[in-house]
Amino acid sequence: MQLSPKAMMADRGLAMASPWILLEKDVFNPQNERLLEIVHVWKTGKKRKNSILCVAVAACRPMQLFLEKVKKADRGDQYKMTDRWPLKDLKLVDGKNVNQECLEFELQFDKVYKWTAVSADEKNAFIRCLWKLNRRYLSSSIAFVSIPSCMLEGKQSLQEVGNASTEAGDQAEHSAYQEMTPKETADMLKLMEEYEPIVNSSMAFAEKLSKDLQVLDEANLQAIISSEKQVTLLMGSIDEALAEVAKVEETLQVYDELLGSVKQQMDHIQQGNSLLHQIDSNQEKLMSEILFLTSNLDLSEKHRQVLSRGDLSSPSKVKACIAAAEALSSCMNVQIQPGYRKLQAIAEQLIMFETLKQNFENSFISHITSIFELQGNGQVPARMQQASKLISSTHGPYHDDLLPYTPLMAWLKNANPILFHDLPKVYAWNLSRLYEREIKAFFEMARMLLLGRTKECFQEGLDKQVACGSRQHHRFCLTDSGEGEEDELDRGNVVKMLEQVLRELQPLCIAEQRFIEKFFMLSQDAADQEGPEVSQLKEQPTQLLSEIFSSLEPELRGFIDTCNKVQQFSCLQVLVTLNDYMFEMQGSSAASSSSFLNVVLSNILLLAKNNFNKCICVLCKEIEEAKVPSRAKSGILPFVSCFEEFVNFSEDVFRWAQRRGELDKAHTKLVGSVFSSINSLASANLKVNTDMVMMENFHHIHCFLCQKKIQCLESKRREAKQRYHEHLERYVTMYLGQPLEKLNHFFEGVKARVAQGVKEEEVSFQLAYSKQELRKVIEKYPGKEVKRALDTLYRKIHKYLSPEENLLPVVWRAMEQEFIRQYQEFENLIQCCYPGSGITMDFTVEDLLNYFISITQSSM
Repeated sequence: MQLSPKAMMADRGLAMASPWILLEKDVFNPQNERLLEIVHVWKTGKKRKNSILCVAVAACRPMQLFLEKVKKADRGDQYKMTDRWPLKDLKLVDGKNVNQECLEFELQFDKVYKWTAVSADEKNAFIRCLWKLNRRYLSSSIAFVSIPSCMLEGKQSLQEVGNASTEAGDQAEHSAYQEMTPKETADMLKLMEEYEPIVNSSMAFAEKLSKDLQVLDEANLQAIISSEKQVTLLMGSIDEALAEVAKVEETLQVYDELLGSVKQQMDHIQQGNSLLHQIDSNQEKLMSEILFLTSNLDLSEKHRQVLSRGDLSSPSKVKACIAAAEALSSCMNVQIQPGYRKLQAIAEQLIMFETLKQNFENSFISHITSIFELQGNGQVPARMQQASKLISSTHGPYHDDLLPYTPLMAWLKNANPILFHDLPKVYAWNLSRLYEREIKAFFEMARMLLLGRTKECFQEGLDKQVACGSRQHHRFCLTDSGEGEEDELDRGNVVKMLEQVLRELQPLCIAEQRFIEKFFMLSQDAADQEGPEVSQLKEQPTQLLSEIFSSLEPELRGFIDTCNKVQQFSCLQVLVTLNDYMFEMQGSSAASSSSFLNVVLSNILLLAKNNFNKCICVLCKEIEEAKVPSRAKSGILPFVSCFEEFVNFSEDVFRWAQRRGELDKAHTKLVGSVFSSINSLASANLKVNTDMVMMENFHHIHCFLCQKKIQCLESKRREAKQRYHEHLERYVTMYLGQPLEKLNHFFEGVKARVAQGVKEEEVSFQLAYSKQELRKVIEKYPGKEVKRALDTLYRKIHKYLSPEENLLPVVWRAMEQEFIRQYQEFENLIQCCYPGSGITMDFTVEDLLNYFISITQSSM
């Protein structure tokens, strides 16, 4: 594609654009600066890398002059600034033009920069610009060396002018081509637009241009000839103007020198004013600091006297000490500069504050410690020793005496944490002695009210009870009616007294815990802290209360032991009472306020569970090791009655209990031991029938469990029923052979032969089981003999069965059914094994039914 002449001329015009214009566009206009002079240079003595030194002035006020180094970017035609120096920092300009003209020059700032210019004209123009700016704006602060004065003033000698003309002519001769200026380029483009129709014909276009050029030359000659006089006048006017300009410049130079001295004076005045302003500012700051120190480090004489005396003997004096201590803290907590502490007045004031603080700390600690000791030596209140009512002590007056000192405790905690840390321990040690006496008296009264005895015989009766309990081997036996009424009273008394003890202890512990949290700021510390230290701070009240109530848990354990010894199963009442009380506490608002009491009661509850488990283990062991008495009628075994008594008592105690998991486990364990002991009777050498004893006891257990309807024992109830039927069947089967013993043995042999493979019709051919032998056996059991044998069997069963279970009708009915079934079996064997023999027994089924009915009626 070939470009048009118009486009070619446009590209050529852009290529000929001046670097000055590009520098202003890319570098100085964006920085709001104006370009004054440029020179193309490279560093002397190094590889030639062209750059441009520019002199520029900022558009802002006051005027600021800069020397900037600019390079062309690696990519593209844009320029970028690489270095910049304020022109006021320039100290020396060395032109290197001593004997002959040189392209090198030096500029000295903090260090010397050596440059080589591309041309001498650019170098001279650049140095001349620096010289003029130095004289006008920098008060000639820059030194110029090795530079001719004519070059600085812009004058040239005749020889230089001639040489310049000769060089210009030579350059014109040697160079036929000269770049067009932008204006010439624009005129050329305009001309081509006018003659666009003939531009494509070069000959016509050249001819047309030649003609126009001749016309213009003629016009120029005529104009020159006609304007020669005007040119002469114009040249004269220009010379006069140049002379006037020189005079104006000289005048301006004089004014600049005068203004330079004025500027120095104004600078001195401005510097003096700034120093005065700084002095005033320093005085104001000093005065404010002095006022701050005097107002914040000043403790009134009244407060100093109060702190020095440290008198805390009355409420008004306590308030005065609180105000003085707070004022002292505000003075000592003032944040001051470390250097101020070296001032003598401030150092003396701080020493005085520290002395007052230490003296008052000693006075306050001595006073509060004496109060702790006085309270610790207090006596047990007389109202606690009343024998008719259980009342715990109250420490409200003690707390009221100490609470006014709470602000001083807070002050001591901030002022001296080490001394404050020991005060809770001192308080706990002193108050623990008082609480030990009060708690001991409280539990002594509780034991006396529990056992219903006077103080004189209380210890004697308790020791006797413990001794009797240790010698008692057979614990589980039923009491008589008189002892039962007393036992009922003891049962209710244990629960009542234990609940009253817990109700009296709870407000005592809660009040003490709230007091120490408020007085020693323990709960506030836990609220202010975060992270793993919170749990440790929350444990501080519990640890402190453990020291104060060090005797509470041992005394409570002793009281629980006393409750367990009141009657046989008191441990159940203790467990239920503690369980329910803990459950109520957890659901109430007092749970968070009695963390210490929760810990103590949790330990006591664990003790109660252990006592309960021990009681169950002992009971199981005694059941398993129980011996059946050798008597005619065994009846219900003692350990079965003991189990029944325990279940009745425990169900009554746990009727309204919140939790019964421990009881269900105990029931399951006990009934397992009872079943195991009953099963062990099979190997026992009893005078009575074992199946009868086991039948009666399993029947008794089954009826008892059906009555109680205990969910966890349902499987055992079904097992008891099954075992009862098994032993009933075995008992009936064993005694059934006694009325017809020989007949029973005969038919047992017949069944054995049939079982061995002998055919039923061939059994009669066996010698021992022939028809003759069968007739002999049947003849021995006529109807009267059978009735007599059944009557004897009935009396024997009636003799050994226990009357409380009333199992005689059940057993006799089972006997009747089994006897009739056996009779029918004998008849079937006779018909099968002895067919056609005509042999029958002497009695029928109807006879047997009449025998059983008559025997039953005769015994009623």
